[in-house]
Amino acid sequence: MGITKLADLIRFHAPDAISHKEISDFTGKVIALDTSIVVNQFRAATPTLSPLTGLFFRTLTFLEHDIKPVFVFDGKPPEEKTAALEKRAEAASWKCPNLTGTASSQTKDCLHLLKLLGVPFIQAPGDAEALCAQLVREGTADAVASEDMDTLPFGANILIRQLNAKRDSEVVEYSLPKLLEKLQISQEEFVDLCILLGCDYCDKITGLGPKKALTLIQKHRTIENVVLHINRQTHPVPHFWKYKEARKIFLDAPQTVDPKLIWTEPDEEALVGFLCHVKYVKVERVRRRMERFRQTRESKREERERDKAAGRSRQTRMEDFFRVTRKREQPVEAADSSSSNRKRPKST
Repeated sequence: MGITKLADLIRFHAPDAISHKEISDFTGKVIALDTSIVVNQFRAATPTLSPLTGLFFRTLTFLEHDIKPVFVFDGKPPEEKTAALEKRAEAASWKCPNLTGTASSQTKDCLHLLKLLGVPFIQAPGDAEALCAQLVREGTADAVASEDMDTLPFGANILIRQLNAKRDSEVVEYSLPKLLEKLQISQEEFVDLCILLGCDYCDKITGLGPKKALTLIQKHRTIENVVLHINRQTHPVPHFWKYKEARKIFLDAPQTVDPKLIWTEPDEEALVGFLCHVKYVKVERVRRRMERFRQTRESKREERERDKAAGRSRQTRMEDFFRVTRKREQPVEAADSSSSNRKRPKST
């Protein structure tokens, strides 16, 4: 669900925080992706096909655009999110949601595929959105790509939506600093606003729309003060409202040490072996896509040489993606929040 009607609120009250771009504008950028969002998009669009095929094609397209993707996987979700996950699974006619954080067979397949593609991945200690936001705050990634708006209250400076790997697609970029400046609120007040709008971690005040919620936060600054200045009959406050727990999840999400991200060459033969002989994807589809990937890389190499001969330089080089290094056998594990080596996020 994300944050209810937050995108509408931003469009109306802070349009300057939104930029419309093309996928090529993110050339040379490290983009953190919430893997569950990517996988669920494919599950919804092609329910009879494995999302592995879509993940394979989309990842290669990112690499062709000189985008460096890093995929983040959900860990154990907070207990406060259980109801939202169960409701979401029921609406999509899926099996019971994973509430333990253990890797499902589908997750293991995705991890193996990304390993063969030479793309780094990280297992989050909790929600993937929170870790994606941390990677951006600390400068490890340039932006988060997700369709959910949760990454903004988690503190991601840049959120990208509709990064759907089509050349003619219009990508929507949200700037958190510009948003806070326009709304004249702090990050803590923005989190309270998102809770009032409706989030995955607690109920919301009934009948409180985006415009009213924003006005109340701008005037009273905290949920505690807001509830003192609303009509409890027209806007009843939920019983045993866990807004404080939700606030803590957004502001004090588990942290991780700064991961070492390495991109390596895709292993075509291993990809064919896994996708075609284990998952029964047609060999022709995989071979044809890998051939196009090689041709695109060669075309970019020739373009760089022409630019160099003409005295121009390109912003990035495809070779910068691939280092001669051993591929990671296991996902980067997020460190416990109590670790003494934990890297604290920079203030924004």
